[in-house]
Amino acid sequence: MLSDSLRLVENTGVTPKRCRTTRVSEGTNTLEISRNPTRPVKIGSVTIGDGNPHAVQSMTATHTQNIDATVDQVNALHAAGADIVRIAVDSKKDADALADIRRRTKANLSVDLQENYRLAEFVAPHVDKIRYNPGHLYHHESEKPWQEKVAYIAGVATKHDCAIRVGVNCGSVDPAKKEKFGEDDSVGPMLESALDHCEYLDSIGFTRYCVSLKDSDPQLVIDVNRRFAEARPDIPLHLGVTEAGMPPDGIIKTRIAFEQLISRGVGDTIRVSLTVPNQQKPEEIEAGRQILADIAAGRVRSVVDFGLNTLNIISCPSCSRVENEAFIELAQQVKKMTEYAKDHAITIAVMGCRVNGPGETDDADLGLWCGPNFVNLKRGTEELGAFSYDDILGKLKEELDKIVAALA
Repeated sequence: MLSDSLRLVENTGVTPKRCRTTRVSEGTNTLEISRNPTRPVKIGSVTIGDGNPHAVQSMTATHTQNIDATVDQVNALHAAGADIVRIAVDSKKDADALADIRRRTKANLSVDLQENYRLAEFVAPHVDKIRYNPGHLYHHESEKPWQEKVAYIAGVATKHDCAIRVGVNCGSVDPAKKEKFGEDDSVGPMLESALDHCEYLDSIGFTRYCVSLKDSDPQLVIDVNRRFAEARPDIPLHLGVTEAGMPPDGIIKTRIAFEQLISRGVGDTIRVSLTVPNQQKPEEIEAGRQILADIAAGRVRSVVDFGLNTLNIISCPSCSRVENEAFIELAQQVKKMTEYAKDHAITIAVMGCRVNGPGETDDADLGLWCGPNFVNLKRGTEELGAFSYDDILGKLKEELDKIVAALA
């Protein structure tokens, strides 16, 4: 028997007459699911929203200026079935590399702007979508209001026929929003930031955008996305669990969020973020397609409880921001070394770069964020020092032993 959540719209704040019933098809499986009536957003040859099939995305893990390696990975992801491939741009040299990359692939390309929003004008001619993070707009030209910067990005996107993704991330939320909410409320700042940016984009006449609201906790991903979909059922949502970690844990966490959201009509495009070596990045596409196929066949759980008293390791997906590829091996070593603490409710975060690492380890009991030569260790928000890749596991174990002893 199919789950009732596939036949009914539950708690999305949208009445059935406003919902669009679409057929979700993956392979030979087809199921009708009531989806939010989101507007269409064209991204290259793909259109998301408006009842179109869920698009599956991934992101390159190569250094963008290594054009040959980046092209190879883009094409590998495209061959694996990626509808959209995202590339990070952190400098003018990265932006310049996009021209060559664009000429050598047929994939729909999205670019991930970091702190320098003005790079938009250099990347827009070569991509189909621009993603910006509201929390990163304060890093460059901090004296200017964010509205002026968003208007600039929207103008560039309009000129070059690009869509936009407003990408709100739990570890890099607009600081002005964080000040308005309590320290224990991580969803409120994310939600308000996303809604404010949507309202502003609408006010200037730019509606070719989607939104993502990501956290490493699937329950928070479910919460914030359902609340956003209730407030703005017209806007397409990109779903993902950030820093989901290594397979199979990372796939399980992502599946929990996707099953609960997509089966209720929330979400139009997805990304499974896994910590895997470069050559295994197509596994993100395979995992995403499998999850969609299971949902299409009705293989969903009506209730999923993720609040288990067990060890939780979160790690970011390998991407071009990673400054030392030893990060991947380190994440695997951390998982193996901490096996002895598997029955304790402890969260360990392993982050691969300095962009999201410092903020996105704050909520973990123990956090590691990796630089080119050293790994920074934190206990909650407390910084414990920077250690070599050879020494970090020993230091991590010392701190983990202290926490385990305190819980005994």
